Order: sequence, then structure tokens, then C-alpha cells
Amino acid sequence: MDIKILPSKLIGRVCVPSSKSYSHRMIMAAALADGVSEVSGVTVSDDITVTCNAMEALGADILPDGDLYTVRGIRTPSAQAHIDCGESGSTLRFVIPVAAALGTDTTLYGRAKLPTRPVTPYIRELGRKGIKFEPAGGLPMRLTGRLQAGEYELEGDISSQFITGLLFALPLCSEDSIIKLTSPLQSKPYADMTVSVLKGSGIKIHEDTSGGLPVYLVKGGQKYLPRRVRVEGDYSQAAFFYAANALGSEIEIGNLDPDSVQGDKAIKDITEKFSRDRGPFTIDVSDIPDLVPILAVLGSFAKGECRLVNAARLKLKESDRLTVTAGVLNALGGNVTAGDDFLLIKPIERFKGGEISSHNDHRIVMAAAIAATVSDAPVIIHGAEAVNKSYPGFFEDFTSLGGCAKATAAL
Repeated sequence: MDIKILPSKLIGRVCVPSSKSYSHRMIMAAALADGVSEVSGVTVSDDITVTCNAMEALGADILPDGDLYTVRGIRTPSAQAHIDCGESGSTLRFVIPVAAALGTDTTLYGRAKLPTRPVTPYIRELGRKGIKFEPAGGLPMRLTGRLQAGEYELEGDISSQFITGLLFALPLCSEDSIIKLTSPLQSKPYADMTVSVLKGSGIKIHEDTSGGLPVYLVKGGQKYLPRRVRVEGDYSQAAFFYAANALGSEIEIGNLDPDSVQGDKAIKDITEKFSRDRGPFTIDVSDIPDLVPILAVLGSFAKGECRLVNAARLKLKESDRLTVTAGVLNALGGNVTAGDDFLLIKPIERFKGGEISSHNDHRIVMAAAIAATVSDAPVIIHGAEAVNKSYPGFFEDFTSLGGCAKATAAL
């Protein structure tokens, strides 16, 4: 799908979709509970659908009805499962240790860039704890065996998703376990989300530090409890509208929890400060990597050079998000330089418009749409259907705010 966007100011109210990160976690916790749970406020997206399918393959029953998901937890784990993780890194990395803890002979599949996204820490650590991987890398991949409790050492600078996966799985083991970090944990707010969801589901996790690095102590033999819970709104998606406001739009943003532990809530403070003086900024994005594309749009209108640093992990997202962000904005008239772990953004007066590829990256599509609101000419996005990964209703919301976005024939 190609979308043509005419420059226009956005005005009105939008209710952002539910947090994809929380939805993954709450549905998985419900699927592991002994009984029936209700998870409400869920926004359907490709990633959430594959997580639901994964947990059903492992033995849960999940019945969606609008934004309400009724989940009957796994009573007898499936002996064998074939799980298509789509393009969802969260699904893949959360499900691997959970399937291993359940003892399910599991074959995992994926599409687009997912087969190339690293799972090396699991292959190494789970391989020492009773799990066999065939092959030891890439997808499709089969895992067999039953996960054993014990000590796990994980790098913290690859992805917090590995921590989350083990935090879900290790309470199912019969003995106690410990997760030790061997390097600083990036994106720690996502691990904090996991601990919060587990606590609400009756799972106790004790956090400590050793040598200045996080340590997680996990009691074995715990049971997930069913519950009724509502998913809060997603600051990652709200970020695009916060940035639009800082660049001249007038949007009231609803469905957000002001007390959320989501790391991407940082966008609120960043844009409020930017709106006051448009001062240049340097931001460490190690905890907020999903904000990089829209922060690059924002930084293009600062009164000086901006830098987004500690961003090397973005090369392993749906696209090489550092290189792609720079390329897309430059194609629209920006001045962005991508390094190995940073973006350098020089100021411009306006974007010039043009045609760009989504690179199959949902956040690139949405960032380009906001860039179009401060452009001198239309922006055409090829492959705009990439938004279905996380925010299928983005362009409906965009047009409801007065944005002019229309499907156009592929060129």
C-alpha cells in the first residue's frame, strides 16, 4: 500500500492504542495462569496476533471479542508446537524460554528480518540447561528438552527481551534460579514492565545488584494467578503525536497513564522542553530506542545540531533503523548522518517532500507521516501497510485529525 500525504496541521483529539509491550506480557501471563483471565483494552495488531497464536499453540485458549481477550490458561502443555512469530522479536524472544520450561517440542518460524535477529544468549544459556536447538541460529529453529533451573548470565546491551523471556519461564521450573547481567541493562523500563505484570499475576521476583549490575532472583515452583486487567495506552505510539504538537499541531492525546513505567513516557518531557525553546539536544536512547525515528524528525527543527547516542541496537530492528532513519529523512530534505551508534541531525527550515520506502518498518512510516505535516510538498510512502505491525489504525487517526493521507496507486 502506498500513501500520499499532503502537508497539513493536525488538530483534534486522539486516543492512542493500547501498549503493545504490556499487551504481549499480559496475554502471556494470562496464558500461563491456572484459570480464566480477562485482558481488556487490547488493540489488535500483527504482533499481538502472533503472540496469541503462539500461546494457543502451547496449550492456551484465547477468545478475542473486540478489545476484550478471554484467556483460559494452559492446563496441559502441548507436546509439540509449530509457532509462526511473524515479524515480532518480542514474541520470538518471550516464547523460546517459556516453551522450554513447558517441555514442549517447538519449531519456530519467522518472516522478514526476524530470522536474522539474534537469539545467541538463549542458545548459549538454555543450551547449558537442558535445551537443544536445531539449528543453533536462524529460523526455522526447533527446540527440545525441558528447561532446568539454575544460574543464567545474560548480556544487558543486546535486548531486555531476553530478560523478560526468562522472567516468564523460570518461575515454572521446580527449583530457584538467578539471572545475572554481565553488562549494563539497556531498555531497563521494559524489564520493569515485565516485573510489574508478573507481580500482578502472583509471581514474585526479587531484584538486587552485583557489581553495579542488575540481578534477578526467581523462586521456582510458582503459579500464575488468573486476573482481570486492562492494558494502558502506548507512549511509543503517542510519541508521534507529541512530536507533531511540538512542531505546530494541536492534538489532545488520550488513553495514557501519567504514572506509567513505560520508558517511552520520556517523550512527554522531551517535547515539552523542545516546545519552549527548540534548543538542540543530545539524548541517550539506550532506554528508549523506539523513539529514535520521531526524535530525528523533531531534531531537524532545533536551533542547532542534535545527537541521538547509544543507539547501536537499532541496526537489529525491523530495519537497520539508524541507516534507514537517516536515509528517509534525507530523501525528504533533511540533514541526518548515521554512525555506528548515533544519529547527528542538523537543522532545516522545512522538509521538501518526496517519495520514500517504509523499509517494512512501522515506526519509519509513522515518523515520515509526521514529517509530512511540516513539509513544503507531499510525501509518498511506499509500503505504508507496515503500520499494521503495531498501529493498524494510524492513518484513520491521522485523517481524523485533519491530516490528508490517501492511498495511491503503486508507482
